Amino acid sequence: MELSQLRMFKTVYELGSIARAAAKLHCVPSNITARLKSLEQELGVALFLREGRGLRISPAGEVFIEYATKILDLTEASRRAVAPGGAPHGRLRIGAIESSATGRLPQLLARYHALYPQVSLALSTGTWSQLLDDIQHHRLDAAIVAVDVQRPGLESTLLYSEDLVLIAPKSLGPVRAVTDLQGLTLFMWPTGCPYRLALEQWLSRHGQVASIVSIASYGTIIGCVSAGSGAALVPRGIYEQYRQGANWQGHEFAELTRIDNRFYWHANTGCHPARDAFSALLRDHCLLGSTSNEA
Repeated sequence: MELSQLRMFKTVYELGSIARAAAKLHCVPSNITARLKSLEQELGVALFLREGRGLRISPAGEVFIEYATKILDLTEASRRAVAPGGAPHGRLRIGAIESSATGRLPQLLARYHALYPQVSLALSTGTWSQLLDDIQHHRLDAAIVAVDVQRPGLESTLLYSEDLVLIAPKSLGPVRAVTDLQGLTLFMWPTGCPYRLALEQWLSRHGQVASIVSIASYGTIIGCVSAGSGAALVPRGIYEQYRQGANWQGHEFAELTRIDNRFYWHANTGCHPARDAFSALLRDHCLLGSTSNEA
């Protein structure tokens, strides 16, 4: 079994075609076909199911792709570990929940690209559970999520604690207590979102029941509140991002505790200069933002 065979297998899996894989790897299709057959013979299983002129990953291939990815990632990590100077370069795949991606990352991404142009940076958003799963399976190098959980093989560090702000139409007037939300529609991310859980717990503590509409987009949530349709509980980063010219106002409550946002990565990836540089820049950026908010 050779690394070149694993790269060919992974590329065919990702692109779904030997021809497209050959074009990306700058070799002829017949070479990939022969190398894959050799790999299958060594493993004693079919990695792909041939359907006419197409390919479909086999059950054995679905299992093997995880191991092949880990091997290739560890190979890349070993190269980075012994690279002279360890300067950030290569590929960096970062994940983030939407509140962080929208409220915290735009300026940071531009700054990172200016400092480390040799790094090919890709950002993806998703739910916290999806993002952590992607790190565990080496589909992401790191992610920012608003939960503190234990996952096998993952490590994390606290980045910042996010204040919560209730936003409501100006026509509603002052909102001094949770009871002022009685009869008002609330717009929040679907169940599983830590900010939604904070709202549900706040309502429950005061014996309040509210109609919560699930919307998986802060832009849409903000639009609904701006139209006067209801209220929402959002992290401060989102509040600051959209507050200019908004047809709503923010309300803060001391009993709404901050929500920690953490940076997760896979412990087995070892030295990763591009990821570590991103983490350091992100930490400095969040620290400056926190100081600014307190001022």
